[in-house]
Amino acid sequence: MDLHRFDLNLLVTLDALLSERNVTRAGLRVNLSQPAMSGALGRLRECFQDELLVPMGRTMGLTPLAQNLVQPVRDLLLQVQATIAIKPRFDPATSTRHLSIAVSDYVTSVLVVDFLRDLKYQSPSLTFELRPVGKRATNDLESGALDLLIAPELFASPIHPKEVLFEDTHTCVAWSNNSQVGNVISLEQYLTLGHVIVHVGEIGSSNYDERMLRAQNHVRNIEVVTPSFDLAPQLVLGTDRIATVPTMLARKYAALLPIKLLRVPVEIPPLLEVLQWHRAYDHDLANSWLRSQLKARAALMQGAAEPAQCPSERGTPSHRRQQRGALRAVRRRA
Repeated sequence: MDLHRFDLNLLVTLDALLSERNVTRAGLRVNLSQPAMSGALGRLRECFQDELLVPMGRTMGLTPLAQNLVQPVRDLLLQVQATIAIKPRFDPATSTRHLSIAVSDYVTSVLVVDFLRDLKYQSPSLTFELRPVGKRATNDLESGALDLLIAPELFASPIHPKEVLFEDTHTCVAWSNNSQVGNVISLEQYLTLGHVIVHVGEIGSSNYDERMLRAQNHVRNIEVVTPSFDLAPQLVLGTDRIATVPTMLARKYAALLPIKLLRVPVEIPPLLEVLQWHRAYDHDLANSWLRSQLKARAALMQGAAEPAQCPSERGTPSHRRQQRGALRAVRRRA
């Protein structure tokens, strides 16, 4: 028998027929109608080149071949069930699992760098591969070739499970000696000054903040486009250019570079970064453990960042409702 041409689901049907020795009762056992079960019996007869069940008076009996199949088929199905029921062990302290994460340089900078450093002591034999976000990462997620994707909620797949990792706002950054702006920037200044903007992924794609601004019919004066969030604060140095970046990244670079942080004079809804994984990995122990570790680390990061946010970064409840409304509008356009 050629297994490539044999439907292994028929083994469940065969087991029911061998046990019940009656087409109708066997159909009830596996939730198949009498015609469907008769059709399955016909395919089995063809595969085994044997009648399997034959009339014996007013009942059905097994042929010699069918009698010899009863125990092997039952044993095979029990082995399959036992294999499926086995829960694989995962010990992060000893596992040598290789885990892949598609993530932007922004999230890498504010979260993943510290996360992987600390994880080294807890799980010394785990290895990681960080991949860029974009179309290829999306394809890898769909094919199951990627363990985790970290991306703005707006760009997450509607098919696979996801959960919020952390939330961030946006901040405008400028060189400390930028003579065009003080400690506050007006909308007119914001739209007139040259911008450094970030495009992650494919050429021509728009990032989160760009989509939000376009939804409000705001057009920025774009002078520099970079594929890296980490480069944006550096590219404003020594110029009158400005850049809009996630607040936690802006705060990190404010401690390293001569830049000043300004409130964005445009309402941009909070950025929600989500974790996403293929639905087949929903109960994968390593994947589940990695998600829990990332969420715990993100919660610590979020808690440390919130007290340091300036009042201008926090919105009133009505303000936040307006932000959520704007986000819904952008999703409808996306």
